[in-house]
Amino acid sequence: MPIYAYRCSSCGFEKDHLQKLNAPVLTDCPECGAKAYQKQITAAGFQLKGNGWYATDFKGGSGTPKASKSENAPQCQGCAGAEACAAS
Repeated sequence: MPIYAYRCSSCGFEKDHLQKLNAPVLTDCPECGAKAYQKQITAAGFQLKGNGWYATDFKGGSGTPKASKSENAPQCQGCAGAEACAAS
């Protein structure tokens, strides 16, 4: 069962509710009783980890590691402002 986030537009009360997919949308705020309780749009609550198909097929690229920013940065010449130099 999915967890839905709700927020009352009247009093600002927020709560997550575990509901079935076919359950009716809640409209009455449990805090103030107003009919201003609305379902919020939230991001998915999972993250794929490891070296499965999604890591190899959808990341794109040639398979060779890209050079890091510091490898591409110019060498610092030791100028007067070396402590503020972006290359150091």
